[in-house]
Amino acid sequence: MNSKPYSTFQGAYARHNGSQAGFADGMNQSMSSFTPGKRRTLNSVAIGINVLAPWLVFCGIFAAMSFHLHYMSQALAWTTVVAGLVLAGIAGFLAHRTKMRDADPSWYTFAALAFLIATVAAAVLGDMNYWYNMQPYYDIENINTYPAVDPAREKGQQLMDAGRAYFVEGTGLDTSKSMAFKNLDKYCVAPIVSGQEPLTSYDFWAVGVNCCSGTAADFRCGEFDNPKARSGLRLMRDDQRPFFRLAVQQAEAAYNIKATHPLFFYWMQDPVAEMMSYRSDGFKYGLLAMLTHFAFNLLCVIGAVYAFSKLSHEF
Repeated sequence: MNSKPYSTFQGAYARHNGSQAGFADGMNQSMSSFTPGKRRTLNSVAIGINVLAPWLVFCGIFAAMSFHLHYMSQALAWTTVVAGLVLAGIAGFLAHRTKMRDADPSWYTFAALAFLIATVAAAVLGDMNYWYNMQPYYDIENINTYPAVDPAREKGQQLMDAGRAYFVEGTGLDTSKSMAFKNLDKYCVAPIVSGQEPLTSYDFWAVGVNCCSGTAADFRCGEFDNPKARSGLRLMRDDQRPFFRLAVQQAEAAYNIKATHPLFFYWMQDPVAEMMSYRSDGFKYGLLAMLTHFAFNLLCVIGAVYAFSKLSHEF
């Protein structure tokens, strides 16, 4: 009995003579594990494509999900994720079509998986980088800065759009009126005051997470012990704001004070340096993610080359 005339590694090359070769043949050759001929050598073009293309997809989607495009248009940023999934689907379709033609679908299959992994990883990691680093930076950059804010004279309603607030000389934290609300984490608050006189409304609060005991007035958040600190960087986390509001309500009840419209700030000396650290961290994690994915994808390609070369000895 005759053996099967065409192995999966020889593919369609032996079935087509020169006059029948067309575009599909050229594509199959470029993405076959091995080049045709008497000696089957590894297809360097396919290897190069699979090293670079998934990494470029990762970089593009990660950048769209992490940086300014996401801030300007979430829908457009997520469109890049959809495009990555479509690209993985196209590679999977080509792998299936190539297999049906008895050609070698190995690199098409690898490309489909690599595009899928790159897309999902870039979407998840990019969105996390945006949420924790870049969105706070963009938010604060796009709202107002207020100098010489006096907590004894100004109300929260007057600084609704404050991103950075620089308080007048003599402003500090009244840790004797600090409070915490516990919901898994401890959400700590302390009023920002100027002078010794009680305020009609305590509308400016320093905040932090897990930096107080919750049972005593021991606020230790931000630069609470820095005598030069009298500035605030606005809290921009919508998911945390309700818990800080509850902590303020507890302080109102415990100390018989009033907070008509509380605004929440991280207490520090230099809000600009802190704000720029958000951007720096965002770019740093972005670079780290891109380099890590390149190394990961390169190792996967090396593993695939090794596996395909082992399989070739069986045919």
